[in-house]
Amino acid sequence: METKWSLRLIRLAAIFGLVGAVLGSHMAGSGGYQFRPVHAHILVVGWLSVFAWGIFYRVFKIKSSKLVSIHGWTTVIGSIGLTAGMWLNAMMDSTFVLVFYIAGGSILLISFGIFIVTTFMIDTKEGS
Repeated sequence: METKWSLRLIRLAAIFGLVGAVLGSHMAGSGGYQFRPVHAHILVVGWLSVFAWGIFYRVFKIKSSKLVSIHGWTTVIGSIGLTAGMWLNAMMDSTFVLVFYIAGGSILLISFGIFIVTTFMIDTKEGS
């Protein structure tokens, strides 16, 4: 299960990295920096955090494969929801967009909490 989620998360991180770099390039070229917070969150949450979690699952065996799946799905939904919600919120003012943005961020926050639990569920018998 860890290998599957490792690859999924690293691929998602690569997509976030490209989107963040393109957005940064666009802002630099246009001289308009209104998307700085979106750009920063895409790179920090989407590229760095998701990539780190992907590497973590490549390195460690976790005792609960269900916990790995729950963390993986909350990561995918939360990171996409937060960053897409931030972008939409910068583009338009609507209650739906605000709720979407807040829900994405809340799910990502849950993902961070689940990751903490996951770090205590490492199978120490692996490789013995």
